[in-house]
Amino acid sequence: MKITDSRRLAAAIACILTLALPTARAGDGWGVPQLMRRLAHNKSGEATFVEKNYLSVLDKPVVSSGDLSFVAPDRLEKRTLVPRPETMTLDGDSLTVTLPGKSPMTVSLRQHPDVAAFVESIRGTLAGDLTGLQAFYTLKLAGSPGRWQLTLTPKQEQLARLFDRIVIRGRRADIRSIDLEERDGDHSEMVITQSHIRR
Repeated sequence: MKITDSRRLAAAIACILTLALPTARAGDGWGVPQLMRRLAHNKSGEATFVEKNYLSVLDKPVVSSGDLSFVAPDRLEKRTLVPRPETMTLDGDSLTVTLPGKSPMTVSLRQHPDVAAFVESIRGTLAGDLTGLQAFYTLKLAGSPGRWQLTLTPKQEQLARLFDRIVIRGRRADIRSIDLEERDGDHSEMVITQSHIRR
């Protein structure tokens, strides 16, 4: 399995973790702490996605689509249906890739410390762990609960080697998109549609 594949799953994780943001009222105040408190209520979520990967070696983006799911505290799954079936499952520190007609391949994130650092820092938001998240990222929240944008910029060198920033956009309780800008100039854009949330 390529580390790039792990990064794609990690990008999906960022989407999944923010699927269940309750709508903020005008009197609640709005900022990163409020966003983190809402994230702490996530128990599970399901969504569909369409992802475009822009690679410097290709003239056109690689388009894929499928389903995302999350079950607290640490099980995440990305099921790609188009252009070819593929399932990537993160359970604890184990990442499993399953292709039709082939035996599943499982690796430990301990074997890929740079990817593990990325995954664990994102996964820390499951508990609304603002302090833990700030240890890895500079956070910038713009807009309002009705139309907001959260930008995560890596602080640590091992993360900065992978990507420049993650930009998550949403409206009230819905995450609309997540962009991952990689260090080598490639980037991905994922649009998600929420289908089911449990708190």
